[in-house]
Amino acid sequence: MRKYFALIALIFGFFGNAQILNPVQWKTKVVQKSATEFELVMDATIENEWHMYSQFTPENGPLPTVFDYKNTKGNYSLVGKTKESAYKKVYNDIFEVDEYYFAKTAQFKQIIKVTNTKLKEVKVYVEYQVCKEQCIQQDATFTFKLPEIKPTDAEVLPVSDENTIDSTSQNGNIVTDVTKEVKTEPVADQSENATPKEEKKSLWGIFILAFLGGFAALLTPCVFPMIPMTVSFFTKQSKTKAAGIRNAFIYGISIIIIYVGLGMLITALFGIDSLNALSTNVWFNLIFFVILIVFAASFLGAFEIVLPNSFLNKIDKQADRGGIIGIFFMALALAVVSFSCTGPIVGSLLGESARQGGIGPIVGMLGFSSAIALPFMLFAMFPGWMNSLPKSGGWLNTVKVSLGFLELAFAFKFLSNADLVLQTHLLEREVFLAIWIAVFGAWALYLFGKLILPHDSPMTHISVGRLFIALFVTTFTIYLIPGLWGAPLKILSGFTPPMTYSESPYGVGYQNTVSSGVSSESALPENAHIGPLGITAFHDYEEGLAYAKKVNKPVLLDFTGHACANCRKMEENVWSDAEILKILKNEIVLISLYGDDQRELPKEEQYISKSGSEVTTIGKKWREYQIERYNINAQPYYVVLDAEGKDISKPVGYTPDVEEYKTWLKEGISKFKK
Repeated sequence: MRKYFALIALIFGFFGNAQILNPVQWKTKVVQKSATEFELVMDATIENEWHMYSQFTPENGPLPTVFDYKNTKGNYSLVGKTKESAYKKVYNDIFEVDEYYFAKTAQFKQIIKVTNTKLKEVKVYVEYQVCKEQCIQQDATFTFKLPEIKPTDAEVLPVSDENTIDSTSQNGNIVTDVTKEVKTEPVADQSENATPKEEKKSLWGIFILAFLGGFAALLTPCVFPMIPMTVSFFTKQSKTKAAGIRNAFIYGISIIIIYVGLGMLITALFGIDSLNALSTNVWFNLIFFVILIVFAASFLGAFEIVLPNSFLNKIDKQADRGGIIGIFFMALALAVVSFSCTGPIVGSLLGESARQGGIGPIVGMLGFSSAIALPFMLFAMFPGWMNSLPKSGGWLNTVKVSLGFLELAFAFKFLSNADLVLQTHLLEREVFLAIWIAVFGAWALYLFGKLILPHDSPMTHISVGRLFIALFVTTFTIYLIPGLWGAPLKILSGFTPPMTYSESPYGVGYQNTVSSGVSSESALPENAHIGPLGITAFHDYEEGLAYAKKVNKPVLLDFTGHACANCRKMEENVWSDAEILKILKNEIVLISLYGDDQRELPKEEQYISKSGSEVTTIGKKWREYQIERYNINAQPYYVVLDAEGKDISKPVGYTPDVEEYKTWLKEGISKFKK
């Protein structure tokens, strides 16, 4: 009989624990690269339909994976950054940013160089988020056991051989067990070096954007007049038509080599892996903001940016040498002479392609230079086409000024990036949009001939082409205006600051248009905050419960996360229902516990949980509380409590059906009133 009871208890225990979701399984190994260098390999197997997020996923979206290498000082150093396998890149319309995520599998690799030969193990702590219909914040500690390192062994083991040390799981933590299997170095992991389809699309996007930038540069006063002059030079100086075509072709290829070389130089200086990280660097964005403001002022006619004459004279002398080298220096002379027009466009393209990272600058310069080189080659092959070229005139200056307005608008995108990283809230969404409305509005007035700038000629009428562009810019300006009142402006997603980064995240005047409730910080109860949709919310369980006792209202316990997409969907699509919102504002006390709050707990409040995990952050505290009380670790998760903190409703998770959630909420409140 006791055996039967034990079996029943085991079955109930199994189902009782089934609610703890653990969609990611880890396996680790150590690959010995040399006597003192080891590669720590961490493989994640992810359940179907779940997504785990990259280390590089943009801010204001899902939480990135973060690695913390313990006790490095005096023991070992990291060689480069943690590499990861290819991720997918998909736009998230909830957070209005791109998500970089892994599906099914993910691999992370970090090379370390051991300096303490007595080191026996390396501990690595990882925090990560996985989402499906619910989001889970998880963490793990990996213990990599290292083989004995003898001080005299520095050169014993050749780099081509590796000791592979596989892992097993012990008590929820991953611990490596040392095995002495020596084998030749395996072929590089294809997934690590593969470029995901979305990233390839981004590179194509950079190429197309750069090609259009090159075409725009082609239509500036510095470059356009050079086309007939240069082509005529090749056709007249060459003995045969074929020679003229060949020389023009070499000239075009030289232009491409010069600009692609610039892209390669940028990539070499900053490194393929660091360009993406550099794009989020505050100083990088601030410097580019200043550069683009200077370029914009130059295009608008404040001054001209020119390189030193001595530099240009040296290049001109080399161009007189003739042959392939002479043609190459003629192309270099074009790049230098036209710098005042092409420099700002090249600078903008390099800044934007650095945000893509990898070979983005090389691809960008390939697209830009191809657009510049193409007409020189085509008109050399078909010189009769030059008769169809429009004559140089005031329209070239219009193109240059228009580029100046675009440079000015893009400058504030870089400033916005820096502001988002620093979280200074100086350039929130409304301010950013106001600046863009002013810039594009001024551009529209210029195109209509209502603004005259220094290099403009007197104008009695505007061309049909200029009128069409003016109408397009005016339409775009008008499109921006509703954004000041909370319109999503989905066309500009990724360019403007996110909706959540604004003075009024749910639109200007939103709180005054819904049912009554607290609408200002001054009217809030002690320790409360203005939550989503203007609802009064507490972010601490005990403080919220104390207030519920004071006002004798039930509690809606809301396990949520800042980076939980389905939590935002519930708030925007379900809580926004007029009847539900009225209940949340007037009939219940909302306690929202954020499981991904990365703020550190005071030292005296840090502790070791029942599962043996270190609880050092506010988010970890509420995650552990949810697991211990409800045996579940996913968000969103809702429970209705009485004023004493006892459950009076069956908990629910993600419930997108408004009527179903409304019924559940009302049932909980009616039980409280009985």
